[in-house]
Amino acid sequence: MESKTMMEQIASYGLIPVIKIEDAAQAEPLARALCRGGLPAAEVTFRTEAAAESIARMVKACPEMLVGAGTVLTAEQADAAADAGAKFIVSPGLNPKVVSHCLEKGLPILPGCATPSDMERAIELGLSVVKFFPAEANGGVKAIKAMAAPYGQLRFMPTGGVNEKNLLDYLSFPKIIACGGSFMVPDALLKAGDYDGIAALTRKAVGLMLGFELAHVGINCADEGEAQQAAGAFAGLFGFEQEESPASIFSGGFVELMKTPGLGTKGHIAIRTNFLSRAVDYFERMGVRFNEESRKYDSAGNWTAIYFAGEIGGFAVHLVQK
Repeated sequence: MESKTMMEQIASYGLIPVIKIEDAAQAEPLARALCRGGLPAAEVTFRTEAAAESIARMVKACPEMLVGAGTVLTAEQADAAADAGAKFIVSPGLNPKVVSHCLEKGLPILPGCATPSDMERAIELGLSVVKFFPAEANGGVKAIKAMAAPYGQLRFMPTGGVNEKNLLDYLSFPKIIACGGSFMVPDALLKAGDYDGIAALTRKAVGLMLGFELAHVGINCADEGEAQQAAGAFAGLFGFEQEESPASIFSGGFVELMKTPGLGTKGHIAIRTNFLSRAVDYFERMGVRFNEESRKYDSAGNWTAIYFAGEIGGFAVHLVQK
């Protein structure tokens, strides 16, 4: 598998926690909390004296984390962040000197942009992804869609006012690679040292983003006759309408009777997700394996489904794009 670029890595997370750390001693337990919550990523802002040391401690405690530096205003801060182990730089505005410095060092940077002039300067500097900041104050996803029309070569990471209520609105627009947000790590919980609470909020945010839900259950039948009989039973008992294809009969839209045994000893279970690619990346970060030969695509070439390797309770399980 080809290695991902930094922007592809950020996109695979979908949500980057934006964190202000006052005390570097908080960095290690906070990093572990984010990892437990299923989101091993962070943008540590250079709004405190503890930023560089916090980045270094996070990277050391959880080497698997994707850690970047935010609110970077100078080339010197960018260098300090990189020396501490930051993998990317985020700035609130577009400072050509800082952007050029980072690009010369091969350090990915997402400068804050909010106007057409900002976008054109970013393009002139050779950037393809920018931070849209402050997102909500500048019109939110509607403004990003308007900006994306004339600047189709740009993609965006909105930050500022992103929360659990509008996260999916942002991520549903394909030009948005990820969102930056602080709602998973509220100051009150961090000051209280409630890392279990932070892990729980992070897990909830990941669940909201990926939106897992049952799509259908597939039952392996010995042959077409048994599938027809089973579909007839569901129709007789519950009035479920039938939809037949060459391989199966769907009953009521959520029970699939296979005309010949498919994957899984007993059958299969399909789980829908908002973002198939992000869901697969999420599970792979947890060490879960997939059956790569089971990938399915629609007529337009869009990835639509993939099976996990192995079974659960005799059922093969696969993810499907909503």
